[in-house]
Amino acid sequence: MFSIIGILLVFACVITGYLMEKGKLGVLVQPSELVTIGGAAIGTVLAANPMYVLKKMIAGLMGVIKGSPYTNQRYVETLKMMFDLFAKSRKEGAIAIEGDVEEPDKSPIFSNYPAFLADHHVRDFVCDTMRMVITGGVTAFDTDQMMELDMEIHHHSTNMPGQALTSMADALPGLGIVAAVLGVVVTMGSLGGPPEEIGHKVAAALVGTFLGILLCYGVVGPLAANMSKLVDEEHSYYSVLRVVMLAFIKGVSPIMAVELGRRAIPGHCRPTFAEVEKKCREKVADPATVTSAA
Repeated sequence: MFSIIGILLVFACVITGYLMEKGKLGVLVQPSELVTIGGAAIGTVLAANPMYVLKKMIAGLMGVIKGSPYTNQRYVETLKMMFDLFAKSRKEGAIAIEGDVEEPDKSPIFSNYPAFLADHHVRDFVCDTMRMVITGGVTAFDTDQMMELDMEIHHHSTNMPGQALTSMADALPGLGIVAAVLGVVVTMGSLGGPPEEIGHKVAAALVGTFLGILLCYGVVGPLAANMSKLVDEEHSYYSVLRVVMLAFIKGVSPIMAVELGRRAIPGHCRPTFAEVEKKCREKVADPATVTSAA
């Protein structure tokens, strides 16, 4: 949401400054220049990226509009979920959570956290790792290596849409110059005509450069930067899960494993010790019981 506000502020300030200098707003409306620049920019993205990257780029732009899902509340719920899972494993044995890991959609623990179940990457990351714990025979070091490899591959994949959008932003000033050169070519072909017509064509050519630079630094570039930050926040979320699970695999108690994970949360959304402790003390609601009672 703030990204949309920022872009609107950019356009508002640019247009206001232009009008303060007695500029004519109609001169900036050059559909042909916009088609040349915008169409060419979209073409470069299509030419440089496979379809799955394009789909992720669109999803990433929607994520920018919605904002980061990794809030203080999301971290608190995640730590509570991991505490419940670890407590069940510690109390009843590792084999007790086999059903939760193998069929997370039917798990009485995971079913209380729809955001976790909806994110299949995170769900698979947790369940695949805990499956190694149940299987046994895998050291904590090897498990950590597997988690690190999984995170590295996922981080590389999620970075690709932002890089594609950045390449588009980098191309926009150059495409603006292309549009301006084409405008100059058209202007040269009109030499000898009325001065007003020549002046209008020169203005249209300059608008091409203006649009290319404005779209690069005022729209596409900031959106690409925001997407990159969201990817970093997602990576931080995975890092917290990695710390929590690795601590438990090493034999740390559930509450201490959760506390280690809390310390790994970025400062701007890190919950307090009291918040996490209070949440962990809450009883787990059995979805089946809740449904039958309703």
